[in-house]
Amino acid sequence: MKKIKVLLAEDHTIVREGLRVLLALEKDIEILCEAENGRKAVELARKHQPDVVLMDVAMPLLNGLEASRQILQNHPAIRIVILSAHDDDAYIEHAVELGVSGFVIKQSSATTLANALRTVAKGKSYFSPTILKRLSQFEKKSGMTMRKGKSFKLTSRETEVLQLIAEGLANKQTASELGISIKTVEKHRQALMDKLQMHDTAGLTRYAIAAGIIENSIQETTL
Repeated sequence: MKKIKVLLAEDHTIVREGLRVLLALEKDIEILCEAENGRKAVELARKHQPDVVLMDVAMPLLNGLEASRQILQNHPAIRIVILSAHDDDAYIEHAVELGVSGFVIKQSSATTLANALRTVAKGKSYFSPTILKRLSQFEKKSGMTMRKGKSFKLTSRETEVLQLIAEGLANKQTASELGISIKTVEKHRQALMDKLQMHDTAGLTRYAIAAGIIENSIQETTL
């Protein structure tokens, strides 16, 4: 029996270990590798080419949605299932627009999660019932959300820089993390402020939270 090879991307160690134990009970599913942040997930997806990536949304260094965008851009055959504790409209809309194959909320059962992985591995889509309900509501909307608006004007690199700024990293730290010069970071920071019409780091952080790039918990320690 051919097993479904899964890359497990989750920053909380205890949650990641729990998911690994639960999925190990499924004979047709194999945890190929694990990532504790979005940047590592992108790297491991490139290196190991899993069938499915089980991707948490809120992760350090690179959030799950941006990591998903980069993986799908470079490896379109890989299927991605978003696993999130949040079912906010911004997360769902962005995930669907990126082209992920599934979206499962963390309140779901282990059986539901396993079925989601099997479904997307077959080339189909799987969304939790509550997510499907939201998707039907989106079709009736006449306006555009923040996620569909300003945040989509940002390049992939600008989104990466924005997250690191919002997480409290200085220009030097951001440059080191991304492997670019401090001058380049400064240029991206200024471009972000110009595009988003923000004038300080606090404003960029608030935007990153509103756009779903980082979680509210980070705001409490940054602002």
